[in-house]
Formats: sequence, C-alpha cells, structure tokens
Amino acid sequence: MQRDPNREKSPLIPESITPNDVDMVVRVQLKTLTPENAEMVARHLAMVSLLIDQDPELAHKHALSAARRAGRIAVVRETVGVTAYTVGDYPLALRELLAHRRISGSNDQLPLIVDSERGMNRPDRALKMAREADRKTLTPAVRVNLAIATSGARLDLGENELALSELEIPELNPAKVFDYSPPLFRAYANTLEILGRAEDAKKWADLAQRAEIALAGKPDDVLEIVEEIEIPKFADRPKFDPTDKPRPSFERKPFENRGTGKSNRGSDGPGKAGRSAPRGR
Repeated sequence: MQRDPNREKSPLIPESITPNDVDMVVRVQLKTLTPENAEMVARHLAMVSLLIDQDPELAHKHALSAARRAGRIAVVRETVGVTAYTVGDYPLALRELLAHRRISGSNDQLPLIVDSERGMNRPDRALKMAREADRKTLTPAVRVNLAIATSGARLDLGENELALSELEIPELNPAKVFDYSPPLFRAYANTLEILGRAEDAKKWADLAQRAEIALAGKPDDVLEIVEEIEIPKFADRPKFDPTDKPRPSFERKPFENRGTGKSNRGSDGPGKAGRSAPRGR
C-alpha cells in the first residue's frame, strides 16, 4: 500500500524505549489493539513521559502519533489533551480531554478542561464546566487543581473576593502539607496580593516555599508545619464590589499539568498533583 505523502511522519523512537516504560494500567488499555500496534503506541506514550518537560513540542508529536494509531483509546486521547494543553493549543486540549472524559467517565482532568476554557478566554464557560462534577467525589489533588482553576476564572472576570473564596477548601490547611499543598498555598498568596493584603500574602507565600522544601526531603510523607494562620470566613469579608478592577487574563500562570508519568509532585501550577495520564516506571 502506498504511503500518503501528506501524512506527517512519526517522530523516531530510540530502540531502548519499550512498552515496559509505561504503567501496566496503560498497557492493559492497549490490549484491544494488535500486538504490533500496541507496542508502537506504548512506546510513543513512553516518549511523551520522557520529553514533556524538556521538549513539549516533540512530546506532543509523539502523542499525536499515538492517536493516529489508537484514537479510540481513553489514555491516548487524554495524553493528546494534556500535551496540547502544555503547548498552548487549548481548543485541541479541550476537545481531547472532553473525549477522554466521555470514554472513561473520569473527571480527573476536569481542572485542565476548565483551564482550557480560560485559555480560550471563556471564564464563564470555565465556571460552568467546573460545576458539572460533584467535588466530594474527586480526589483531594484534583479538588485542589479545580479550585485553582476556578479561582483563576473568577480573577479573569474581576471577581477577586470570590476568587479567594474558591481556594478556601478543606485542603487549604497550613498545619499539614501534602503534594498538592504548595501550589494551593501559592495561589492563595497570589490572590491575597491582588486584593492588596500584602502581609497575609507574604505569610502564605513563605508557607508555600517551606512546604516545597519539606516535601523535597520527604516526598512520600504527610508533613506537619505548625503555623497559626486563621483563614477568615467568606461571610466576614466585604461583599463583592462590582467596581473591582478586573485583572488581565492569565496573570496567574496556567496549569503546569503534565500527563508524563513522573511522580505527582506539585509545582507552580496545580496540575501535577492530580494528573493521571501515562506514568513511567
């Protein structure tokens, strides 16, 4: 059969990369493919994991190559969505992540769906999407990511007080630190700064930095950081003032979510704590 000259060539994969470089749960999803096709798809997904931080554009090409071979597999659609988000192709990210949710029934990537709507300058739709899931059914990490995304959408709309309240979830606990804590603390600090509460913002920014340092030393532990910071109830704050100045969209960095297969370490963006795309060994 003659090759279509218009079809983009797949990026090369080193011989050392094998299907064993992705998790068993991923390989199980690929069992509906022929053995040869499953092997190539798994190797492309492994390359996504390897390249996403150093060369996201090339990682995205590997994800697209996997999709050309296995476009109906949930984890493949998810991976394309995550890499598209990473390179800033928000329409493609939204389409693929919605397809993944439809196929898998999972809301694990809902935060990226919401933030992709933000990336397309549609904060109202972002908030609507965020309300589609029962947050009690989400894992703590995904719940944190979703809170940060919805807070960003509120900021895009100039609803700064509401943006702060979106972050005031049970996981905003200054006494205990998990992988998802640093990005949540930092988002809270940034929003406090936007509201002109510089002293409170510094406390939370310092706490985020201390949490990151503590987690770097003991990545698998739940750490206690004794800190007396009282989180005011939303009802105690001034009511939302419609004259609040809207802040420019995307002043806060969008998610740094990576469906890459690395450990679920938090970073400046919230996405890493709740990702669920192919994971490496």
